[in-house]
Amino acid sequence: MASRLSNLHFGSLLLAAGIALVLWGMAHSASTIERGFDVPVVFQGLPDELVLTDQTADVVNIRVLGTRAALRNITASKLEYPVEASGNKPGLAIYEVDTTQIEVPRGVTIVSRSPAILEANFEQAARRSVRVRPDIEGEVAEGYLLLGVTVEPREVWLTGARSEVLRLREVVTETLDISGLEETTERKASLFMGTGHVWMEQNQPVTVRIEVARLIGPELPPEPLPLMQGEVVEG
Repeated sequence: MASRLSNLHFGSLLLAAGIALVLWGMAHSASTIERGFDVPVVFQGLPDELVLTDQTADVVNIRVLGTRAALRNITASKLEYPVEASGNKPGLAIYEVDTTQIEVPRGVTIVSRSPAILEANFEQAARRSVRVRPDIEGEVAEGYLLLGVTVEPREVWLTGARSEVLRLREVVTETLDISGLEETTERKASLFMGTGHVWMEQNQPVTVRIEVARLIGPELPPEPLPLMQGEVVEG
């Protein structure tokens, strides 16, 4: 009899502990907490004739309030702050940050954001054709001669911010090391623009042709001509 009572008491303790654990979990998941997220700024509808050259912030930091369960539904990689730029003109634009543009799950409230203002500068776009210059370093193998270096295409079309595009007269390939080269070869190379607001209209590598030939050994001294009959050699 005492054994049965003991087992019953132990079972009751286990049941009570289980109920307490469930209630603790429910209360813990229902508690409200605060978290922060960096939300990328995304400009939408930018006209083709404009280039975004500067902005005061790349992200908007938000603080959100919600239950642990609700916050688990936030996928940080999918958060973004959209900025409508379809009606912009060249020059400075100022936007007040409106957190209603950021989609968060039900049960989550955005309580603060930083910065409160975004500033962006836009510039008229331009395009031009410039020549391509290959950048070569090193020396070909001993006993070989570098005949020449050519690039195809010789010119490329660039587009981007007008002030930066018009300053460019040429673009340079990435550095190609030809040390120890013993034969003519072709290599693909990307281009270095030297600025962040200019790009190739056709974004593809160029082909650099490096022509190499083997050196011919030093010429031997000419053999003496055979003497003609009656010819006298002096000295």
